[in-house]
Amino acid sequence: MAEATKNQAKRYKLTEGSIKQALIRMTMPMIIGMIMLFTFSLVDTWFISFLGTESLTAISFTFPVTFTIMSLAIGLGIGASAVVAKYLGGSQFEKAKEASTVINYLSFALAALVAGLMGLAMDDLFRLMGASEELLVPIREYMVVWLPGSVLVVCIMTGNSILRASGDTKTPSILMAAAGLMNAILDPFLIFGVGPFPELGIAGAAWATVIAWSVGFAYLMYTLVVKLEMVSAALPSKSTMLSSGRDMMRIGIPAAGANMMTPLAAGVMTAIAAGFGDTTVAAFGVGARIEPMATLLVLAMSSSLPPLISQNFGADRMDRVVEAYRLAIRFIMVWQLGIYLLMAVTAPFIAAMFSDDPGVVEAITLFIWIMPLGYGFQGIIILSNSSLNALHKPLIALYLSVARFFIFYVPLAWLGSQYYGLYGFFAGAVCGNLLMAIISWRCFRTVQTLLSSGSVPQEKQEERPTNQKESSLEYQEDKEEQQQQIA
Repeated sequence: MAEATKNQAKRYKLTEGSIKQALIRMTMPMIIGMIMLFTFSLVDTWFISFLGTESLTAISFTFPVTFTIMSLAIGLGIGASAVVAKYLGGSQFEKAKEASTVINYLSFALAALVAGLMGLAMDDLFRLMGASEELLVPIREYMVVWLPGSVLVVCIMTGNSILRASGDTKTPSILMAAAGLMNAILDPFLIFGVGPFPELGIAGAAWATVIAWSVGFAYLMYTLVVKLEMVSAALPSKSTMLSSGRDMMRIGIPAAGANMMTPLAAGVMTAIAAGFGDTTVAAFGVGARIEPMATLLVLAMSSSLPPLISQNFGADRMDRVVEAYRLAIRFIMVWQLGIYLLMAVTAPFIAAMFSDDPGVVEAITLFIWIMPLGYGFQGIIILSNSSLNALHKPLIALYLSVARFFIFYVPLAWLGSQYYGLYGFFAGAVCGNLLMAIISWRCFRTVQTLLSSGSVPQEKQEERPTNQKESSLEYQEDKEEQQQQIA
């Protein structure tokens, strides 16, 4: 039995105790870590804005492509978290370590493949999104550095998910915070050529990010392989790679596909925004980078809620699954309403931070006054999808993501733009989130009801005796340890 993995799981056991306290304990470190993670794009955007509107527009065009890589990382991390946490909840510690090891190799291979393909099709992708030949020059300068380095961030995201699966959100948060701080420090030196550093312009922002990722990757691998022994340094056997990889990919690939709907939709939305001119594209790009900060708690809970659900799902505690989901949804709706009110009041000041172009400022302000109205509904969608993945229902989450973006969100935004211009563009997107939030909530309730009533998949019924047996063995081991301590 993987003793270090077992001890880590016991330390952060999520199948007992207060669900509210567990969510708070796991979410708080994630908030701090994600603040620093999303400063990657915000700090880059702020410093790049000093290079002029052309550079700001160029970085805005890169968002759908860069987020595609991030979506792959998030999807594979969801697969890792769901499988590893379920094994830990069922006390299958050796399988948890095998799964953790396999995901590291798979994530590296898939990230390299996707980054390579995007590099080959780079110019065509950005032309398709509406980028002019002049804008392709700064876009290339940024992407030729960022794309190769993106392999590291995929491995970081999946490695952090392994730690979160055991209930540890503190270590990933420290890592993200440190990497974000390093990125913020390096940006002005590499972009503007401060001191002995060369003036790299927009490429300097990419180099600052890649250097920060490199340091974070080295620390994470040391933690997983050497310190906690949650990942084996040895290459897994072919049978282990196939069995663990199959479980991981069954959830990870649909989850990655669901997350990739976001950049695909963002690409279409950018193309629609391009119809209003470069100033609107620049404003929409800024808004796309403000959004993660405004929905920070949603994103933090989308990482802290699934391990709690998966561990209790593995332990057959559906009552705790339902309670965790309800607590998260209720809190998010109230929280996002408060965030909207704060942003609406400060919209002109936020817009002025990113540009002095009157047209860009006006468009950013309009974005902030309308789009955040739908962030609470967006929270329901995101948490429902992450909970479905945690319950090993990735295809349902994928179908919901496809429906959200390509039946509701994008079509309604386009329709609104045709009749009411930029106002209708933003308002249509909000209406799409509202309709999809209702559908997502109903879908989770249906799945949860079926699982609670005993209508579970066959694979879960087959695993149950093994889980119970291993839980019994663990209980006997713990009892023997206690007796030895007493003696």
